[in-house]
Amino acid sequence: MITRRKFTGISTLAGIGTVAGCTAPVPKTGLKSVSANDIINVGLIGCRSMGGSNLRDFIRNQDVECIALCDVDQDVLDERVKDVFEKTGKKPLVFKDYRKLLDLKEVDVVIIATPDHWHCLPFVDACKAGKDIYVEKPLANSIAECNIMLRAAKKYNRIATVGQQQRSGAEWAKIMGLVKSGTLGDVKRINCWANFDYGAGEPRVPDSAPPQSIDYDQWLGPAPFRPFNKNRVHGLWRMNWDYGGGLMTDWGVHLLDMALWAMGDTRQFPGTVVASGGIMRFPGNEIQTPDTLNVVFNYGDWVLSWEHSGGIQTGPWNRNYGVSFVGSKGTIVADRASWEMIPEGKNDKVLAEGIPLQTNKQNEHQAHVRHFLDAVKNRKQPDCTIETGHAAAVTALLGNLAYRTGEILRYDPQKQGFMDSSKANGMMAPVYRSPLVFPLLD
Repeated sequence: MITRRKFTGISTLAGIGTVAGCTAPVPKTGLKSVSANDIINVGLIGCRSMGGSNLRDFIRNQDVECIALCDVDQDVLDERVKDVFEKTGKKPLVFKDYRKLLDLKEVDVVIIATPDHWHCLPFVDACKAGKDIYVEKPLANSIAECNIMLRAAKKYNRIATVGQQQRSGAEWAKIMGLVKSGTLGDVKRINCWANFDYGAGEPRVPDSAPPQSIDYDQWLGPAPFRPFNKNRVHGLWRMNWDYGGGLMTDWGVHLLDMALWAMGDTRQFPGTVVASGGIMRFPGNEIQTPDTLNVVFNYGDWVLSWEHSGGIQTGPWNRNYGVSFVGSKGTIVADRASWEMIPEGKNDKVLAEGIPLQTNKQNEHQAHVRHFLDAVKNRKQPDCTIETGHAAAVTALLGNLAYRTGEILRYDPQKQGFMDSSKANGMMAPVYRSPLVFPLLD
């Protein structure tokens, strides 16, 4: 019989606070496990957009209750409380300081769906607090943050997964089986691309005062101070280096991850990375990341390529985003909606049997959430491990660093640094805005 924990006696007034001093130690609440019959109590940090989508797929499971929400925008908090109440008949506690949420011993799982620059601090603190974690992709906004998050999850023995839901996709698993079985022959090239309108940002507008509902200082958090601008928040932050990495990290982690999965070792890193691009189509927009970019990752015995065009909605193989696995006997072309295999021919001879268009009927995101919840209960690794999320994020970040430095980069994962590039080494870690400091492990 499913048991339900009690969490009465906690005042929602505890949620009114500031982010200043976030680096104070988080109380260790006991590294408890959740039994198979227990309800999993969930707290959400970052409630807009993917935060709301993630939460909906969590609470559709009967063994999940949302007991706490945290966001710096009161309007978003109010909207999400209404959503939860309509679906469950219960109102979660609300906070504007994520540490208050982590203080709740009743919280088993934390969902982190903040802008990318706010992933690292709450993730590390959640590990210290004994929470399991579902964190949105990319894992973080810098290589150094990715590295400390990986170390924290391992040190505190937490179940942690990243929102790279294709790892739970049945159709993607079929594709991986075909690639690894040799059906395509030798695969020496994998191409990834993502062309989306939002990758162009929006036309520049003057800075302004933030809306009364937003605590803008908290929104900035560890990022450098910049005046508020409506075209740098609420999703548009992705096109600014202090908060995100543009299409390269937003879609790159999903698609590059498929290449790493197919080639058999998600912890491998390229020998060299070279990039070329710029803000070529929309120089008048509020954008720092390139709207046009090509990156080549050379792994020695195979090559991975990335390309994106912001403001464009078409792409190779009549797909605005996707992956092509190019083998000596055939090529598989795939996106989330469908995939097919096109056979290679030589001297009028077909080298492999083609596979006609296959439609994906599975909701990968729902499956991804369910697999994570099962991992929390059985203490086994989820479909997308923290190592998997780390590898995909670092790979995408390498692409951005190659573009920003204009150099051919050689990254050493053992030394966690670049060979022959002081410029890239200087960009591995962000400088946190005082009073916040880069997280350290005990």
